[in-house]
Amino acid sequence: MGDPIESGRGVAGAAVVGLILMAGAAAAAPTVAAPAPRPPEAIYAKVCGYCHGAHVGPIIRGRGLPPDVVTQIVRLGPNAMPAFRPTEITDAELASLARWVSTSKADPKEKGE
Repeated sequence: MGDPIESGRGVAGAAVVGLILMAGAAAAAPTVAAPAPRPPEAIYAKVCGYCHGAHVGPIIRGRGLPPDVVTQIVRLGPNAMPAFRPTEITDAELASLARWVSTSKADPKEKGE
């Protein structure tokens, strides 16, 4: 058998080489950028406006709803409204949407219950 100190150096040396190789592989791996947040108007038109403003749900634009209330309603989905997960509307998108709904003006073309 070999000298324990020498074999320890071999193991340590192999570990260092392994770490260097792993670091190089990680540096070479492409990073995936998160998709850009969708604008609140686009989210409202595609997701919210389908019900709110089409005789299904209540009108929400122009009511001055506080952003934190909008956020809670979207995440919890009270009554017949579905809850929307962060995989459907990201937290950043929801914050922007809630501010937009809070400050939006009523749209006379929308009809609600």
